[in-house]
Amino acid sequence: MNDTRTTARCWLFCAALAMATALGGSVEAQEPRRRTATDDHLVDAELQAAVDRGLTYLQQSQAREGSWDQLVGYKLNSDYETVDNRQQPHVGVTALACISFLAGGHLPDRGKYGDTITKGLDHVLACAQDDGQITENGTRMYSHAFATLFLAEIYGMSNNPRVKNVLQRSVNLIVDSQNAEGGWRYRPFARESDMSITVCQVLALRSARNVGIHVPATTIRNAQNYVYRSAVRSNERGSRRPFRGQGGYGDDGGSFRYQLKPQTRATFPLTAAGVTTLYAAGEYESPIIKDALDYLDRELFTFNDQNDHGHYFFYYGHYYAVQAYYITGGSQWRRYFTEVKSRLLRMQRADGSWPNDVGPGPAFGTAVATLILQIPLQYLPIFQR
Repeated sequence: MNDTRTTARCWLFCAALAMATALGGSVEAQEPRRRTATDDHLVDAELQAAVDRGLTYLQQSQAREGSWDQLVGYKLNSDYETVDNRQQPHVGVTALACISFLAGGHLPDRGKYGDTITKGLDHVLACAQDDGQITENGTRMYSHAFATLFLAEIYGMSNNPRVKNVLQRSVNLIVDSQNAEGGWRYRPFARESDMSITVCQVLALRSARNVGIHVPATTIRNAQNYVYRSAVRSNERGSRRPFRGQGGYGDDGGSFRYQLKPQTRATFPLTAAGVTTLYAAGEYESPIIKDALDYLDRELFTFNDQNDHGHYFFYYGHYYAVQAYYITGGSQWRRYFTEVKSRLLRMQRADGSWPNDVGPGPAFGTAVATLILQIPLQYLPIFQR
């Protein structure tokens, strides 16, 4: 193991120590719960080679000012509507790309990708607004949350006061803009919520809280209650509605709805997001989680067959599913990762990128694909068991 990855492991141990101390426990008591990637026998030379090609692609496609230029837009049913139909700096994709480098044990200013991460960090910091939102070219709360998550992971490694100042303001914006439902929407201070936006914010808050940034307990509790109210209970089961485009409107018990409104869609990505939100909020034992994981098991192959051509929903769904399954562990995790790993390795292009024809573009697809494949390495505390 090289010095960069050794340093990353040391950061992980220190983060575990800090969290254990905060909870009144000891790191020795927590360490046995962590497993290395090789324990699962799923991270092999083929996977590592694919990740290396993907990270090389990202490094080579980074713009001079540190961003990754993609189509800025938002999902619209099965489509992706762009703000301006041209490639431009995208702070959300930039944050995700940088997180993927960190997930491989790479650090700013060190090693092969050190300059790449540092340039990306400088760009994200430059996108911070006076009100705390991190945005550029019309990006919304998705991108703000990914940027906040990236800054929290970086701050845990560096204690950089400049990063802390921007991170604290970005966290304050998330906390202050949580609405009465307990969730978030595309814009700050929106009255309505949806699961896809809410999970991004909760993960960002969890990471920030892990590194010492104040996050009110009521904010997390209200988000947790929002997710509970979004769950489709077993006694709500009815006849399955046909799939419409890339999103299903089935109402099988165990799934999670897009919004609290009756009859809104319940899909594989939204259910994965619901489980991940509950885990991030510290809930691990709810029967709702078991039902949701059973739903994900049932829908996995259908979801992949419909979306593995590189649709935005494929990457979005598996970004959360890999976290949900990894924290769950056991045979469900191994079955899931064997399937998604096989799909991703087949999808990779000769230049190292992953396709994303409906969505921001190949830098987005590559950032998320490499991040998914590196989750078992456990270099980032937010993604550890």
